[in-house]
Amino acid sequence: MQLYIVRHGIAIDREDPKCPPDPERYLTEEGIEKTRQVARGVAALDVKAGLFLTSPYVRARQTAEIFADALSYAKQKIRHSDLLLPGAEPSLLFRELAKEKQTSSVFLFGHAPQLDDLIATALGSKKHLTALKKAGVALIELKRVSPPIGVLVWLATPKLLRVRGK
Repeated sequence: MQLYIVRHGIAIDREDPKCPPDPERYLTEEGIEKTRQVARGVAALDVKAGLFLTSPYVRARQTAEIFADALSYAKQKIRHSDLLLPGAEPSLLFRELAKEKQTSSVFLFGHAPQLDDLIATALGSKKHLTALKKAGVALIELKRVSPPIGVLVWLATPKLLRVRGK
């Protein structure tokens, strides 16, 4: 299984007086545009999306929808998972993914440091090996889904993918 792990784009700052509660924080205009460019960069790699799973938080859902547009994935097929919320246990997500036997590529949309926890777990590490930037993407090839045995194929900064998308 190919696992594309995507951190949400730039969201409204927590210190902004107009900032809503954390689950409702949304992408800024800059965040939307930069995430759109990143998604085009991923699409330029001729990636095929089999399943989109996102944190239910607004900024992660918005990021998933932007990627859905770029990858011609139906937005109504995007599924929400509480297992992508901050603090969720990574092994539980991998058990859920193991049930997706017909799916060869999965996109996960969520938050730091939760996504770095997922990457570490997939690679068999107890410590973070990555620090995904906002709208950063990692590709892990899972040889076994649960318990996970994976290889980091690539990790791309948003800037690199934005350049690729032009």
